[in-house]
Amino acid sequence: MVFSVLSIALMVVDARFATLQPLRSHLSLLLTPVYYMADLPVRGWDTGYQLVSSRLDLLAENERLRAEALLIQRKLQKLATLTEQNVRLRELLNSSSLVDERVLVAELVGVDPNPFTQRILINRGESDGVFLGQPVLDAAGLMGQVVEVMPYTARVLLITDTTHSLPVQVNRNGLRAIASGTGNNEWLELRFIGDTADIRVGDILVSSGLGQRFPAGYPVGRVISVNQDPAQPFADVRVAPTAQLNRSRYMLLVFSAESGYGEVLPALDLQEPGVEQPDTGASAEGAAGASEIDEVTSAEGESRDAQ
Repeated sequence: MVFSVLSIALMVVDARFATLQPLRSHLSLLLTPVYYMADLPVRGWDTGYQLVSSRLDLLAENERLRAEALLIQRKLQKLATLTEQNVRLRELLNSSSLVDERVLVAELVGVDPNPFTQRILINRGESDGVFLGQPVLDAAGLMGQVVEVMPYTARVLLITDTTHSLPVQVNRNGLRAIASGTGNNEWLELRFIGDTADIRVGDILVSSGLGQRFPAGYPVGRVISVNQDPAQPFADVRVAPTAQLNRSRYMLLVFSAESGYGEVLPALDLQEPGVEQPDTGASAEGAAGASEIDEVTSAEGESRDAQ
């Protein structure tokens, strides 16, 4: 009872007066270590839990960010590839708009591993109307001609192959020459150019159309060196191809009258929408004419090879 009465009296005095305030301050100072020790296990548990959980969260977040970074890098690489592809297709479409002949876009699917030949494989074949001797070019210039036709693919002989030659002319003055492959896709050579011929470094060479294989006017290369030796009857002229032979992925197949088939394309319908098809008789006559042209062209090619 005494302690109860004393407690009530102290509470009344503490509530009504500030007499016991200094005493409370000193008692709280003495009890602070006790409070700290009593709270230490709880705070230690919380700190340890936060450290462990934070480390796990950071590891998980790190893995997630790494995965996202890889995905983003893959998308960026794909985007860069698509951008370059779009640029090349735009250049190709630009070049096709500058020619009068009908063209067909083809894609590179393989390269001949033989170091002594310059051949590539494209994804167009007989089912697309591709024919032997068909000219092939990219956005920058003439690349070669079709030498083997399969149902869905075709092989193209590049102009830098040692067995390939084509008639060209200097765009500046019309000088005619023969550009022959060297087996190196970086340059061609002009044969039988007189030591006094008017040809200079930087001259542009275009196809002359005299071989009745390539249409006239397509860029072939640019003269990079002219060595004239008075002791030799012919000058040593080297030409860098304008076509990107070792980099082009997309190319154009040209359908023209000079290339052999003319307007007769039995496996490929190249007519504009809404135009009526020709009758069977006309097609048969055209096909017969085309076969005769092919025979003449083949005969000429065999005679040139024999020479």
